[in-house]
Amino acid sequence: MKIKRFLIDCAVVFAVTFVVAALVTYLWNLIAHGQSAVDWETSFRFAVILGIALPVAKAMTSKGK
Repeated sequence: MKIKRFLIDCAVVFAVTFVVAALVTYLWNLIAHGQSAVDWETSFRFAVILGIALPVAKAMTSKGK
């Protein structure tokens, strides 16, 4: 049952991080460069890294308790 919760946590963190990173890169390009462009590569890469790292860190800290 714990693996199911871990996968759900990974998916939720991935989705939230992807949306936030896409929004931030869009706003950054709009304000700094005057272009309405999203850096999809950076958003996806950031979402994958945090989507794995944050649930693993949470599992490791809760395992110690």
